[in-house]
Amino acid sequence: MALKITVIGTGYLGATHAAAMAELGFEVLGLDVVPEKVELLSQGRVPMYEPGLEDLLQKHVAGIEGSSGRLRFTTSWEEVGAFGDVHFVCVNTPQKHGEYACDMSYVDSAFASLAPVAREGALVVGKSTVPVGSAARLTEALPEGVELAWNPEFLREGFAVQDTLHPDRIVVGVASERSEKLLREVYATPVSEGSPFVVTDFPTAELVKTSANSFLATKISFINAMAEVCEAAGGDVVKLAEAIGYDERIGKKFLRAGIGFGGGCLPKDIRAFMARAGELGADQALTFLREVDSINMRRRGHMVELAREALGGGSFLGKRVAVLGATFKPDSDDVRDSPALNVAGQIHLQGGQVTVYDPKGMGNARQVFPTLGYAESALDAVRGADVVLHLTEWREFRELDPAELVSVVGRPVLLDGRNALDPVLWRAAGWTYRAMGRPAA
Repeated sequence: MALKITVIGTGYLGATHAAAMAELGFEVLGLDVVPEKVELLSQGRVPMYEPGLEDLLQKHVAGIEGSSGRLRFTTSWEEVGAFGDVHFVCVNTPQKHGEYACDMSYVDSAFASLAPVAREGALVVGKSTVPVGSAARLTEALPEGVELAWNPEFLREGFAVQDTLHPDRIVVGVASERSEKLLREVYATPVSEGSPFVVTDFPTAELVKTSANSFLATKISFINAMAEVCEAAGGDVVKLAEAIGYDERIGKKFLRAGIGFGGGCLPKDIRAFMARAGELGADQALTFLREVDSINMRRRGHMVELAREALGGGSFLGKRVAVLGATFKPDSDDVRDSPALNVAGQIHLQGGQVTVYDPKGMGNARQVFPTLGYAESALDAVRGADVVLHLTEWREFRELDPAELVSVVGRPVLLDGRNALDPVLWRAAGWTYRAMGRPAA
């Protein structure tokens, strides 16, 4: 008899996981405590922008014409308990206010609500990013006969559907052969296609996601530190990154210098990792992450100072600043801890007249910074601007016509905060092009 799967928490991770499980052929029931979200998902719609996710939902949500009908959503814990053989917990674990540690309240609440209704023999699978040691504690919250496993997620925003259906690895922390067998059944399709299936204990599974994010954050901050050295020494960080990237031990990915990383994962994950290491008495092992975090945050202030220099080194008062990009990365509408929006906000608070354009993130940006100006296109954003800042590397911005923009801008000065535009092309069109860690000309 085929397994029935529930997904608890239908945010970015949960909605994607639920749709992917239906695509893999399972009957799936998604739960959320927000009725409006359940109603939206039941119509095959999503509250966020993620390429391909809405199409996948509409392919499977019950009640939509032509769908498989394998996917439904509810607010009822009793319905979830009666339905599910395998329960995936996909709720948020944000950073606690005023401290580095992870806020486990949503996870704890989900386990407290699920425990009384889960059937004997059910498997609860944590996917949320949690401090190491959480699984051992949460096992105690489950009744006898209900097992726990930990299966960290590795989704990249903009590629979440692909990453769920065709993962580069599947990691499962289990305490029994039965749990491993059930998860092998859940992931049989991607495993048959070649996805590695890594079986570990609980602590190792919990450490994988934070370790991976810490490594990526370190790599990004390393090249940004080299950009600072290049600026001081007159070097070119783009050529430096190209040269060291040919070394197979280092690789080319995540070596583009710029205004740093943001989003809902990397910043809060490395801070929670540091906090947890301190609780375990291993804080010295992760002190380097403080500098990684510091380098990253410093990049935002550096871009603000570059903009000030480009305007003559004085005040932003009365100056018109165009910002291309609001999301923390392209192919997403996520503005959580976005370096682009942070830079725009800093300049605005210092008196600049800031106008932002982003292909997908305008609605969310307006909610965070309603006092910024917003344009309907890149052309409208740069109209009359004294300086233009490129802060999110959308393809749309790489394909802009510099000659068209130069005809409407106030002063043709471009600061490339992502080292993603072609300096030769922009300079040929009459722009003064400046990028972080690169020679001025």
